Parts: sequence; structure tokens; C-alpha cells
Amino acid sequence: METPKGLEIVLQYFSDFTPAQLQQLEALGPLYKEWNAKINVISRKDIDSLYEKHVLHSLAIAAAFTFAPGMEVIDIGTGGGFPGIPLAIFFPQTKFHLVDSIGKKLKVVDAVREATGLTNVTTRHTRAEDIKDRKFDLAVSRAVAPLKHLHAWSRPLLRKPRPGNPSGLICLKGGDLAAEISESNTRPRIMEVYELFPLSEFREKYLLNVPY
Repeated sequence: METPKGLEIVLQYFSDFTPAQLQQLEALGPLYKEWNAKINVISRKDIDSLYEKHVLHSLAIAAAFTFAPGMEVIDIGTGGGFPGIPLAIFFPQTKFHLVDSIGKKLKVVDAVREATGLTNVTTRHTRAEDIKDRKFDLAVSRAVAPLKHLHAWSRPLLRKPRPGNPSGLICLKGGDLAAEISESNTRPRIMEVYELFPLSEFREKYLLNVPY
């Protein structure tokens, strides 16, 4: 299969994918293009730069953190499946639960999951704050709400971390975050995505980790 436009940018930073993982990554471009024409989950102007703006951006989390086999991770407000789907491809031994309050977005996620054969992904049509029956090792999210809300929603869903594993909330954010962090009453560890992937697209994009 010809490498889809943009995937090479991911392969510049990650080179140890198995053939199965590469196949899954290659499938994302055509799948999202097809589904986005039916159900708009990615802005029309971004669909041609899916691998840079969505897949690689999601994988910033994988560049900074290692998820252990057997860990259970919730993706809060996953939208079209970011960061959850790329992370599930990257960490095939980690279980990902992708939740969103908008059912049609999860229809796309379910279709992508089935087409790529991702067996470590489950989905639920719900708001994170309404989940009462499960606990997770870690929460991830991508700019779906202010940090104070993400922290409040994720905290009750988390179990005590195992030593050596990342814990708490990891989220991708952009812009000037000083006020948002102050309002959250948290002290997150902050990393610049641009330092991981020095591309102009990632200037003023950040990884925030609020440990458990």
C-alpha cells in the first residue's frame, strides 16, 4: 500500500511500528476522509493534514509518557477519536475507553475501530461525569473543556496509580493557559509539543499532566 499523504511526518518521529501498527495507521487517512464526508468530526480544512494535526498531535502523549500493558485509560470527549485512536494503535496492550456525549461522533469512532481491527478500544455514549461504574488508571483528553472541568470530571474516575506509571489527567491544550491553570487550582507539569515535534503547527501547543 502506498504511504498515505502525511503519514511520513509521523514516521519521522516514530520508527518502531510493527507491520500491523503501520497498516492501522495507513488506514486512518482514507477512513477519516470517507467518514468525514458523511459525519463532520474533523474540520474540512484539516482533513488533508490529518496525520500532522490529529494523529501526530495525539501521539505527543506517547512521546512523553509510556503506558504499561494492562493499563486502562479513558479518553474524555474523544470527538472523532483523538487522542484515543492513535494512542490505542501505539499502545496495543493498553485498554482505551473512548467517551463522548455526541453519539454520531462515536459512530465514526466505532467504524474506524472495526475497520482497523483495534481490539483494545471500547466506546460509550455518555458524559464523563455520568460514569459511576468504572475506574481507570489514567485520563486523557484533547482541548474539549477548561482544565478545571477536565480535572473535576476525571478525578472520581481514577484509581490509585501503580508505582512508575503515569497517573491523573494528561491533556493537550493550546494558547495562553495561565488563567485557565490558575482557575483550575492544579499544578500541572507542562511540556511544549514543539519541543517534541519542532513543526510550526505545534507552536503554543502544550501537554499538561495533573498527577493523581
